[in-house]
Amino acid sequence: MLNLNYLLVFFVVLICSGHGSAQDPVVVRSCYSAASVQEKYNGTPLNLLVEEINQRVKNNVQVSHSFRKNAGQIVLLGADDSLPDEIVQSAEDAFPLPENEEGYRIVRASNTIFIQSRGQRGLQFGIGQILREARYEDDMSWDGVSVSTAPEKPIRGHQIGYRNTANSYDAWTPEVYEQYIRDLIVFGTNSIENIPFADPVPIHFTISADSMNRELGRLCEKYDLDYWIWTPITFDLNDKKKAEAYLKDCEALYRTSPRLDAVFVPGGDPGNNPPELVLPMMERMAALVQEHHPEAKMWLSMQGFDPKDAKYVYDYMDQKSPTWMGGLVAGPGSPPLSETRAALPEHYPLRHYPDITHTVRCQYPNWWWDPAFNFTLGREPINPQPLRYQNIFLYTAPYTDGFVTYSDGMHDDLNKMIWSRLGWQSTADIHDVVQEYANYFLCSPAAEEVADALFALERNWDGAVKNNGSIPATNAFWKKIDQTYQLDDNWTLWRWKMYMMRAEYDAWIQERFRYEEQLEIRANDIMSQVKTLGVEATMDSVRSILAMSKIHFKDHEGRRRIYNWGDDLFEVIGFQSSVPLYQARNPERGAIIDFIDRPLNNEWWILAEFDRMKNWSESEKAGRLEEMGQWEDAGAGGYYDDIGNINKSPHVVKLQASDTDPLFTWSDNPGFDWWENGYSKARLSWMSSMRWPYGLHYRHLDPEATYTLRLTGVGDAFPLIGDVELKPTKYGKKTGDIKEFPIPKNFTQSGEVMIQFKEIDESHLNWRKHSRLNEAWLIKD
Repeated sequence: MLNLNYLLVFFVVLICSGHGSAQDPVVVRSCYSAASVQEKYNGTPLNLLVEEINQRVKNNVQVSHSFRKNAGQIVLLGADDSLPDEIVQSAEDAFPLPENEEGYRIVRASNTIFIQSRGQRGLQFGIGQILREARYEDDMSWDGVSVSTAPEKPIRGHQIGYRNTANSYDAWTPEVYEQYIRDLIVFGTNSIENIPFADPVPIHFTISADSMNRELGRLCEKYDLDYWIWTPITFDLNDKKKAEAYLKDCEALYRTSPRLDAVFVPGGDPGNNPPELVLPMMERMAALVQEHHPEAKMWLSMQGFDPKDAKYVYDYMDQKSPTWMGGLVAGPGSPPLSETRAALPEHYPLRHYPDITHTVRCQYPNWWWDPAFNFTLGREPINPQPLRYQNIFLYTAPYTDGFVTYSDGMHDDLNKMIWSRLGWQSTADIHDVVQEYANYFLCSPAAEEVADALFALERNWDGAVKNNGSIPATNAFWKKIDQTYQLDDNWTLWRWKMYMMRAEYDAWIQERFRYEEQLEIRANDIMSQVKTLGVEATMDSVRSILAMSKIHFKDHEGRRRIYNWGDDLFEVIGFQSSVPLYQARNPERGAIIDFIDRPLNNEWWILAEFDRMKNWSESEKAGRLEEMGQWEDAGAGGYYDDIGNINKSPHVVKLQASDTDPLFTWSDNPGFDWWENGYSKARLSWMSSMRWPYGLHYRHLDPEATYTLRLTGVGDAFPLIGDVELKPTKYGKKTGDIKEFPIPKNFTQSGEVMIQFKEIDESHLNWRKHSRLNEAWLIKD
């Protein structure tokens, strides 16, 4: 037991709770760990502390083998070690040692910082708080306050699976994984989830999947983290031969894993077996895993389950109360969290499986994201979104016992840290969390500025890219910080390079969009004059106009920098931002460089239509060219909306907002189709859509005129005015086909009309085949 009684005369005690410290910062010179802590935890907490400090300062802190009074020391204590007599009572009264082994207390006494916990995790999390709050220049200094704290959520984890689908993890070595796991610990993570069954083509693997599974299990054991594995059942469980082979693979995996706490079986995505087959299979898996890891539990998600399947699971849990089951997981495509928590017996925990890695075609898509970003940055870009994910966390946390997030790369790094911190303390100030992140990972002297720059990156995606004035300012802000601190010159500082790349990419997209929009306006004007100019002259002129973008941006400095950062990030952290350059899994998986030059106007559609018209008659060509040029023109007194485009949907009623309805409970949100791996030449408006907008609201109509509603979309559409359903005169159901609905004059005589849409039950169809709207015209007859 550490005895510090002799220090009585050296301590001027300050115990504060929530108020700023009145003392000078502690300049840390050395770190000391009580013998009990060193022996019990093999020196891991002390090594974590010292090594992470010394990565960030010029004057290294030393490992001390004895306590040094008033010497700028951090002291690690176990539950049985004593604080000095002169502070022990005041510390016990104000900052009692938490009973939870993940909890800790930090007691500051004069020029010494004590971190004490009942377990290894708690010590590491206490170290994490000091590391997050410290300032790093030549020395490390800390001016924080004493605290006693324990986590709100018992499960705080992230899936960082070693598989080719990931945009970076598959290129990591065990050493890179260890550093990243340390980073997560600093922000409060206590669980790591791997995807152990190998991809058929492990292009970037540094070691085999089996070897990495053992390494990750070893690291979780070293740092005392829960080790989860994600093991889907992708075959038909009626196939007994495949089932037995799968169980054999599972047993080998369990046997060779140094540590294993939880086995997560997604009920779907992938997989398509009913719970009547899945649950008995999981029971067999449980028997195998508990032979080697007696405390390990099975977890099931009901992804893709219909209400009947979900009820079967709820009844099974209630009636059989299986002891081998750890709880349920709520992931993308699962029943609502509120439903599952209410139906699940109280003694079973519910784990959230939130997708923090994707922006579209996902569980939590961006709110009214500009199509220009969708077509370039795509589904898996660098996506720091502190406010978005704070809102999602706060809306979902009351139903769960924690989370292991779905992540497929380092691009969502800030989002992981936010979830971990909020899982510890849901009331944490989000600005403080982001500033801690900036301080610890990016630039301690400029932590506040960098935090502002990270928030600015999130705001870059607000509203129409064309009108977002913060985009160039954000890029300039990042460059200004970089010029001051020369951070991009630090080869290992991959987070900085990643965010610089995003800021530049956003600015590149905005500049190109504004330029290319004007080109399309000019091209449309030329096509509208085809009857005067002639077909060939029109097509030649349009080709020349649309080609101007490539010429204009050929030597753009921002474009060059984006490519350079792509090279750097691949070398430093394995980020695969291109399929041909870095062998990303596919264009949808973080390959933002592959779409850096994708036209942001309808160039591809226009040129494809030119090719389609090659064998048409001159009159047919002229008619089509005129139609294309006037496509968005609703005529005098008319209105056009590109339904899913924030820049071109002024009449689409947009309910709520991302901060008040983050789960889209009351409002709808545009979706983006993914055709031909992102290289579809279809008209852009046909690839953004809504199931149904809440309504189309038109004002300032001519009370004496009659109007026609024209729509494009896929499948059915039944527009309503009040409870009156409009009757079609045209009813195309394929992409680009026209539907037309004359509107009785009595509905527009007030000068205003709201058009809504009758709901259609298409639950029997795959979501890709659901009806949806692309465009709407209100045409004055």
